[in-house]
Amino acid sequence: MRILVVGAGAVGGYFGGKLLEAGRDVTFLVRPARAAALSETGLNIKSPLGDVALGAPPMVQAQDLSKDLKEPFDLVLLSCKAYDLASAIDSFADAVGPKTAILPLLNGMRHLSVLQARFGAGAVLGGQCVISSTLDEVGTVLHLNTKNHVTFGELDGSASERVAAITAAFEGCGFAARASSKILLEMWEKWVVLASLAGSTCLMRASIGEINAAHGGKEFALGLVEECRRIAAAAGYEPRLQALEATRGLMTEAGSPLTASMFRDIENGSRIEADHIIGDLLARAGAAGLESPLLRVICTHLKAYENRRGFSEVK
Repeated sequence: MRILVVGAGAVGGYFGGKLLEAGRDVTFLVRPARAAALSETGLNIKSPLGDVALGAPPMVQAQDLSKDLKEPFDLVLLSCKAYDLASAIDSFADAVGPKTAILPLLNGMRHLSVLQARFGAGAVLGGQCVISSTLDEVGTVLHLNTKNHVTFGELDGSASERVAAITAAFEGCGFAARASSKILLEMWEKWVVLASLAGSTCLMRASIGEINAAHGGKEFALGLVEECRRIAAAAGYEPRLQALEATRGLMTEAGSPLTASMFRDIENGSRIEADHIIGDLLARAGAAGLESPLLRVICTHLKAYENRRGFSEVK
């Protein structure tokens, strides 16, 4: 299986690096600055589960992909930020053929319809990952905990040959990979968690423990989870009880130092996925006739941050 990993950042660099370490046929599609850094330092991963030092990995830049491409890739592993989706699509479009599977590991749900509009409904799989990772100042991938899960599947829940082939390719690569017949439900469950965590910690500029220690903090956290749950249910993806209870527990854990990566991005003055994690969820609430006052305030807060930093909205 020939795999094109779009991006070699905190997510793509980790999972693509682990695939490459295990001997899989992996090529990274990267921007010029990242290509230069990888050529100089190699692809390095620091992890509690074991470090990886790979040297300069096989890589290509967008402007060279079409002229160097001999045949389409079997799998495109898409790991960009949601606000970079349009440019990422343009960069890897030449790598997609009639039998190419596109596996996005983006947050939210909006990207599915965008990818389907460009490449056709049959090309796109559902997917998600659970990992806490970042890049340090020299471009090393830092794996911050011991979670490294990838879940994927056909959007209609069927058991296909290509999902079986991806499962086989991911086996034995040092991360947990699982095919799911309920990938859309699992993506919605993750979205509920992520929107609750990002929305609360970004609005309050505080950790989960600090929010819960404040007067009314626990009620706020549970109210936000409930707004997100109602939107998922209205879309036909009511979170399962175990997932919902885990989300409530995470959001009300006393003393928890947990914050969302979006919160850390705000503290660093970086771009954020406001439209894709909160804005799209709020739009779906409106379409379903649901009032979501907490999400509305959070969305206004995040958009005000973007306006102040001069980040333009990505459609």
